Amino acid sequence: MPWTYDRGLHELGNGCYAWLAPDGSWGWSNAGLITDGEQSLLVDTLFDLDLTRDMLAAMRDAAPLAASEFDRLVNTHANGDHCHGNELVTGAEIIASEASAQEMNELPPEALAAFMEMADELGPAGAYLKHCFGAFRFDGITFTPPNRTFSGELSLQVGDKSVALIEVGPAHTRGDVLVHSPADRTVYTGDILFIDGTPIMWEGPVANWIAACERIEAMDVETIVPGHGPITDKAGVRRVREYLAFIRDEARVRYDAGLSAFDAARDIALGPFTGWLDAERIAVNVNTLYREFSNDSQAADIVELFSQMAALAGFEPRAG
Repeated sequence: MPWTYDRGLHELGNGCYAWLAPDGSWGWSNAGLITDGEQSLLVDTLFDLDLTRDMLAAMRDAAPLAASEFDRLVNTHANGDHCHGNELVTGAEIIASEASAQEMNELPPEALAAFMEMADELGPAGAYLKHCFGAFRFDGITFTPPNRTFSGELSLQVGDKSVALIEVGPAHTRGDVLVHSPADRTVYTGDILFIDGTPIMWEGPVANWIAACERIEAMDVETIVPGHGPITDKAGVRRVREYLAFIRDEARVRYDAGLSAFDAARDIALGPFTGWLDAERIAVNVNTLYREFSNDSQAADIVELFSQMAALAGFEPRAG
């Protein structure tokens, strides 16, 4: 059935739910809930405590038997819009990939709060930061990391349902995880999927991300809950895979021609992907691809990348 893209909790059937947060841009992330009998598994929390409280209350109202207390929480990856609300899921086993847990330790909520406090000193990058994250509150969040980690795959039980956690990162981040409920023909993808919005490749390699999309396409699923954007099907997965391959190929041509990463990002015409939200993320994607092409393991300059995205988004012209 077609799903509406409205804010709030959507019942998917058979004890599965999706929390959707339009318009799916920076920080407006989705989450999920899998229940069976009196047991529950929460897929991700949200970017701040107020948002997470609203979501958890809606879930408890919808599934009072299973969600009065959440048994387990899976964080699909380390970005704060998928884990900052962890402290509110008291008593739950919190699970993430080992790589994600390490990345969370390096990017606690207080680091983002401090970054936002510096925004006024960062010129166009700071203005863009406030545009992206100004709607959220990062003060007073207690860093609550996973208390169980895994690598590869992990099988869990939610009542009589088997749920598979499948590590497909590094891709979007270092340790991206899919949450697959075969009995429900449903998969929660975290930020492996941005639907109608531009994926952002903080980590790569791009081949891993493309392979993750292919893995979803090979699953026997009919309901696919992305990290951002509306609920989708395999056609939506294919579009993300096609975007990634398109950007890889276009960036490679310009890398071989000697253009800088930012000049390449400015030069690439998005063609069939014109109109997706946050198109300026191409600056990050091309930067990551260039570092992959050159086998450069040095971390990217985050302020510089936000400055480039600000320029592409029209916040202020930036010289090459």
